[in-house]
Amino acid sequence: MKKFLNSPDTVLSDALAGVAAAHPSLRVDTVNRVITRAEPARAGKVALISGGGSGHEPLHGGFVGTGMLDAACPGEIFTSPVPDQMHAAAKAADSGGGVVFVVKNYTGDVMNFRLAAELAEDDGIEVQTVLVDDDVAVQDSTWTAGRRGTGATLFVEKIAGALAERDAGLAAVGDIGRQVNAATRSFAVALTACTTPGAGKPGFELPDDEMEVGVGIHGEPGRSRQKLQPAREIVAAALDAILGDLPARPDARTIVMVNGLGGTPLIELYLLYGEVAAQLADRGVHISRNLVGNYVTSLDMAGASFTVCQADERMLDLWDAPVNTPALRWGP
Repeated sequence: MKKFLNSPDTVLSDALAGVAAAHPSLRVDTVNRVITRAEPARAGKVALISGGGSGHEPLHGGFVGTGMLDAACPGEIFTSPVPDQMHAAAKAADSGGGVVFVVKNYTGDVMNFRLAAELAEDDGIEVQTVLVDDDVAVQDSTWTAGRRGTGATLFVEKIAGALAERDAGLAAVGDIGRQVNAATRSFAVALTACTTPGAGKPGFELPDDEMEVGVGIHGEPGRSRQKLQPAREIVAAALDAILGDLPARPDARTIVMVNGLGGTPLIELYLLYGEVAAQLADRGVHISRNLVGNYVTSLDMAGASFTVCQADERMLDLWDAPVNTPALRWGP
């Protein structure tokens, strides 16, 4: 596999140098490997911090900015950041209002963020944690106890980040993040494996006429391996899994994301979204807001994930609030 590299060992540090050069609105601490907003937060504002293994760009560093995260901690490819990184991020981002950690439900992330919270609290920084576990494909996987955290991470960061921007208190910001996670489900399908820079070859073999149904964002196996199907049938199976797990709310106004896993052309993502929109309408589900594109990726994996959030009016209002990050921008 061909990749643009200097060395497999310097991918993260080289990429962070590029982030710093491309985005003057961010400050990149290359020693501690922490990305923060360049402008300090207002005194007393709750800081929202997330992180995880690299390879899922723009998650998480691409969502640092006004209306979303105050800081992000990138680990090595598909590897959790260490507690010292998260502790450094908490100290850099805290302005007296405390910190909310947004943590995807992977064993290393959960453990390391818990240790970082203890370190931060020893420094007098109050911490709340929002655990994201929206993936309905499998209950337990290679790196999790319980469900994996995937697309809902973006929804939590956007909605909780908007509330923090309005100077809500620590408990309120944590609560809205947990409400968003509880209202959101995701499901992913892969057509190819991804290739990590260190390995130089795909993480698993997938014949040309097969697909991995319910795949994880690190390439973890899903529910099953099946013959490749038409897009409408793939979408129907994903929506069956998602809606079958959400509580029935006929009046719900949903936020829907069709997310590319890194190697899927945008034309195919729009094709998939067209199927999602038509099939949700047939099921009586109203889409109020949507995203189509690459937001939570898996390096160069050809595939897509589908995320549905049953939003109430407050969530929609916070979703619509201005956001200005490298990867998500709208409003004044």
